[in-house]
Amino acid sequence: MKISEKQLELVNGRIKALIDSGSFYGKRFKKAGISRVNSAEEFEQLPFSEKSDLREAYPLGLMTAPESEIVRIHSSSGTTGLPVIIPYTAKDVDDWAIMFSRCYETAGITNEDRIQITPGYGLWTAGIGFQLGAEKLGAMVIPMGPGNTEKQLQMMQDMQSTVICATSSYALLLAEEIEKRGIKDKIKLRKGVIGSERWGDKMRENISQKLGIELYDIYGLTEIYGPGIGINCPNERPMHYWDDYIYLEIIDPVTLKPLPDGEWGEIVITTLVKEGAPLIRYRTHDLSRIIPEKCSCGSSFPRIDVIMGRTDDMMKIKGVNVFPSQIEEVLSEFEDISSEYQIRISHLDGKDTMRIYVETNGSVNFEQLSKSIAERVKSRIGFTPLVKVVEIGVLPRSEKKTKRVIDERYD
Repeated sequence: MKISEKQLELVNGRIKALIDSGSFYGKRFKKAGISRVNSAEEFEQLPFSEKSDLREAYPLGLMTAPESEIVRIHSSSGTTGLPVIIPYTAKDVDDWAIMFSRCYETAGITNEDRIQITPGYGLWTAGIGFQLGAEKLGAMVIPMGPGNTEKQLQMMQDMQSTVICATSSYALLLAEEIEKRGIKDKIKLRKGVIGSERWGDKMRENISQKLGIELYDIYGLTEIYGPGIGINCPNERPMHYWDDYIYLEIIDPVTLKPLPDGEWGEIVITTLVKEGAPLIRYRTHDLSRIIPEKCSCGSSFPRIDVIMGRTDDMMKIKGVNVFPSQIEEVLSEFEDISSEYQIRISHLDGKDTMRIYVETNGSVNFEQLSKSIAERVKSRIGFTPLVKVVEIGVLPRSEKKTKRVIDERYD
């Protein structure tokens, strides 16, 4: 999907703002002699933005609007280095709220709903993004924030929440607690808006069945406003994204060349109207593809497929490149195991070892199931893992994101 003339003009407006402000990227564009682009081909020659650049600009090097117009900052976690600081103007905050409100509307959520928000508040963009959109929609917000499952369930019952916003990990934990306590008949939830981590079909079905609700994938990242730049619609898995606010490309992560619609690759995003910290051709490292076909819902907004994983999720084991999504696909073929799994990679006696932990109930033969899973994984990725079958509930649950891959080779 080539960039349109209208989108090109918006990009040129952002390039001018960057240069005029003398911000981090403005200096880069000026040094490279870039002041505007006149065609889709010229746009595709623009340099990429990288997370490492954003860290280099710490703390406020990305600020492009005058400081007097900056009303808020948000930040990435900074767990692997300096955090990324993203400044927002009042218009940026309002634009984000509009996009998020569209997400709720796309999911069939209205101002009659009561929306319980469990993601974290603060520098992280999650909780406050869910709240902004809900308030723009005119719905009742129950801003719980993360954790305190006892209170979450109490408020869910007392307030008769109809929508739950959560990570898939916490949605599963809540669903299991509701089932364990036998209070499903007291819960009025009808929809769930899930974001912040990739999740597979098995987990989706597990949560949906336990809670009896429709589930929606929401997409976004701190560098590009936050969650709310895309969501799937009823009965469809691909996600609509708001191309009046962002331009989205799919590139080959190796050659860095744009890929045709329908081919899997890395998502690259350009913000078209962002004032506080515009980003041009930002590499997200998320893997997806553009769906060229029109959606059955009738919306004209373009779509991307579900997020398959990240380019930096790849594990190199015994010389083989392995993605967690490949393991998850194999595990989804076994009806006797739950959606939860854990992969541990070790280096023992001079060689790499992969251990996969899965959960099942006590009615199956653990040894036979373990052998079947190991054989199926080998046929898919080329080597045999060690598979350990455990009782349901043994693997850790999380109120935030679940860490499913633990690489012990570098500990």
